[in-house]
Amino acid sequence: MESKAAAEMFEEWNGTASTKLTKTATITFTENEAESFPTSPSIKKSSSPFKQITSRILEAFLPEGFPDSVTSDYVPFQVWDSLQGLSTYVRTMLSTQALLSAIGVGEKSATVIGATFQWFLRDLTGMLGAILFTFYQGSNLDSNAKMWRLVADLMNDLGMLMDLLSPLFPSAFSFILCLGSLSRSFTGVASGATRAALTQHFALQNNAADISAKEGSQETVATMIGMAFGMLLARITMGHSLSIWLCFLSLTMFHMYANYRAVCCLSLTTLNCQRSSIILLHFLETGQVLSPKQVSTMEHVLPVWTTSWCSKSVNILHTRVCMGVRISSLNYRDLGELSHLAGSHYKKAKYLLLDKKGVINVVMHKDSTATDVLKAFIHALVMAKLNNQGRSVHSESQLWIDKHYEVFVLKLQSSGWRTERLLSPTVTWRANWLIPSSNGKFD
Repeated sequence: MESKAAAEMFEEWNGTASTKLTKTATITFTENEAESFPTSPSIKKSSSPFKQITSRILEAFLPEGFPDSVTSDYVPFQVWDSLQGLSTYVRTMLSTQALLSAIGVGEKSATVIGATFQWFLRDLTGMLGAILFTFYQGSNLDSNAKMWRLVADLMNDLGMLMDLLSPLFPSAFSFILCLGSLSRSFTGVASGATRAALTQHFALQNNAADISAKEGSQETVATMIGMAFGMLLARITMGHSLSIWLCFLSLTMFHMYANYRAVCCLSLTTLNCQRSSIILLHFLETGQVLSPKQVSTMEHVLPVWTTSWCSKSVNILHTRVCMGVRISSLNYRDLGELSHLAGSHYKKAKYLLLDKKGVINVVMHKDSTATDVLKAFIHALVMAKLNNQGRSVHSESQLWIDKHYEVFVLKLQSSGWRTERLLSPTVTWRANWLIPSSNGKFD
């Protein structure tokens, strides 16, 4: 009589990260003593087919290795971002319906060439606007990703509003059409640029491409749902102007709120001018460095011009620092003071600081690096803080830099901050200075 015993066993695991694997099956072979190889494999499933299908569907929308492959603020941001996107697509159906009506779709008097020209004029204005916006603000988008994210969606709301207004003013239709296209062109540039910066922030395992691809899938689903609701809403409200405006304004308010909540969820680890100012002031008072999450609750994400009426307390010390000042824009007195400072307080520095009526002007050396720019900005912030107290700014600020700057940077790094560069508008103007030594020669 043949005897059988369990000989070998294999386990099947599924998952994209070694720490997040799920056992899906156990395969057991029964050994037959009369044969030289195991026979009768037995397969036992560890998870239900429904769970496996659900897991496969989620893989199309979540980055590989989720949640370990992304930052902790990824989920709340994506939830609010998807909700604001949904409201955008619903409103798009309402604004597009109004725009097509204004162009003359459905009217016998409308001509194809007339509608084509108006659409061409609309697109041309948008393309020119995108180029101009990139030229003037391209280098500033990285440094203020949160603010520009909000501004981008606000401009998109304005563009939709122009489309909805277009049927009400037939004589100014072309102007309103171009104004709406111009507004949306700013949205395209700012939204695309800030999205790239945020994707890099979320990527913990050099998986920015995967995160971007999965976000595309999430956006596609939101688009389809939004289009379905939008078409339904457009059909229900057709011919009822009051209902259209109530729906549009309600969705716009929700859209703005969802965007605000989305950017407030972000805990960026890069140092820009405002975050550096918040961290430094806290360090000067307590000797401790705030974490990215703590700073995110203190950061002002609305445009600067809202500071005057915003109830949230905002530190504006960084607005008193002007980086990359052009030497030829200074007067003779300022140049004379810079010459004196170069030979005294800033002999070893790759920058010069000039106090002009409470504003600290920073002149960068032509050989300065990204770390020099960060150090110059921190030095300027210290000087601006001392200026508030009416103290000797150059000597005391230099003493603080010599004594505390390296410790400050090390504490930044240990708290999770990236200190390789300062996210600020690009420093395009630099200078070179020659300092005479005691024997009359120049260094």
